[in-house]
Amino acid sequence: MGFTEAVRTVLTQKYATFSGRASRSEFWWFQLFYTLVLIAFLIVAALSGVFTNIENEPSSLLFIFGGIGGLFALAMFLPQISLQVRRFHDRNISAWWYLTLFLLNMIPAVGPIAGLAMLVITILRGTEGPNKFGPDPLRPEARAEVFA
Repeated sequence: MGFTEAVRTVLTQKYATFSGRASRSEFWWFQLFYTLVLIAFLIVAALSGVFTNIENEPSSLLFIFGGIGGLFALAMFLPQISLQVRRFHDRNISAWWYLTLFLLNMIPAVGPIAGLAMLVITILRGTEGPNKFGPDPLRPEARAEVFA
């Protein structure tokens, strides 16, 4: 799966789909898209703040681009979570583990370990063939009844 196909799949076909599986390429291409868009918003907002004529006051453009970036991040909240859940499903791991690790991320002493665990899960290859969450996204032709 390429860059444009991954972004199109996540944003149009599986915007809030928590069932099924997501391949590593789908996950990481969408993460690249999300990061690049946020960096673009940050650069435009920073440049609008630099080129202001008023001393000691932020530019109104800074607030506009910051607001647009915030709305983009808010709009991407649901697709990010659904993609992460489907990535966990590709490893044959329940979404309850994702919720547990997400909540553990909020504890200062445990957060880095939970974040590292989530990173490792997203990096590892998914289970080959169908699992209890659906068929293999890389080999859809190998559709077999799961636990039949």
